[in-house]
Amino acid sequence: MEELVALCKRRGFIFQSNEIYGGLQGLYDYGPLGVELKNNLKQAWWRSMVFDRDDVEGLDASILTKPSVLKFSGHEDTFTDPLVDCKECKSRWRADQLKSPNCPSCGSSDLTDPRPFNLMFKTSVGPVEDSDSFAYLRPETAQHIFTNFKNVVDSTSKSLPFGIAQIGKAFRNEITPRNFIFRVREFEQMELEFFVIPGSDEDWHKEWVEARLAWWAEQGVPKDNLELYHVPDDELAHYSKATVDIMYKFPHGLEELEGIANRTDFDLGSHSKNQDELDIDSSVMENKESNARLAIQDQETKKWTVPYVIEPSAGVDRGVLAVLNEAYKVEDLGEGKSRTVLALRPHLSPIKAAVIPLKEKS
Repeated sequence: MEELVALCKRRGFIFQSNEIYGGLQGLYDYGPLGVELKNNLKQAWWRSMVFDRDDVEGLDASILTKPSVLKFSGHEDTFTDPLVDCKECKSRWRADQLKSPNCPSCGSSDLTDPRPFNLMFKTSVGPVEDSDSFAYLRPETAQHIFTNFKNVVDSTSKSLPFGIAQIGKAFRNEITPRNFIFRVREFEQMELEFFVIPGSDEDWHKEWVEARLAWWAEQGVPKDNLELYHVPDDELAHYSKATVDIMYKFPHGLEELEGIANRTDFDLGSHSKNQDELDIDSSVMENKESNARLAIQDQETKKWTVPYVIEPSAGVDRGVLAVLNEAYKVEDLGEGKSRTVLALRPHLSPIKAAVIPLKEKS
């Protein structure tokens, strides 16, 4: 990892954000080559998800999010990590990542009991700052896809199955950002919400897992370095019926590169009107604040159904790290000489061609 970090800075791929002021933990800036690589990876994802398919539409939604959206999505209550404080050195850690009962910084065993820490950033909206004038920076791009479901259906006349794709910034106030750009506080996501008929969700889930494995291989991340982790029931997110994580052998260890979740009808149901007011099949609708019916009507039976959702969700930054790690090679030139190269796939390469002046041998 140290060699990769040094290369990224030296060659203009990635820099520590606010570096001249000592840096800001968990934030990074992409340099001249890095921004091109990152954009190429996003374009490759967008091309495969939107341009190459007839059943997916694109979206670019706002970052600021009304609190009620994240209230009914469950984020206000469940989007937390367990936080502990070291009473000796005042450092803070995620309790579930501590390998021993001692502080990783000073070794003290005098730690506080774990307490839930909400990861969402708040910001003030409008000229007056009070308890009623705040919004969240979105912790994921998915919720704005769900709240725009009706707008997309009404404007495109899509029928099931179909998807809505989005690439955009998300923000999480991580307790301990770590491992270069793997876990950061500001990042980009590539997310697809694929809406299907209830009952067909398990087959679609399997199909999207295979599709995502094949896509990463096309970006230079071979299947041999990927593993599938079927998340146990007791570790699933509150909205998930089943989740399969694509795990990659990063320089710091085996960790998640992309997750493919079966979110059932949780999100659309949660953001819909109260089910007592609507003739819709759903088990989760109890929202009295929404004015939308986020459902699809069968043209023959006229029955309304809330679709199930399959969600492939990948972090752009983690994707860049995986691509760089696979491309990084040190070639032996003989006579004690070597050179470092990045063997990137041509469509991802920041530089496609170079004009170099000839030089006489000296």
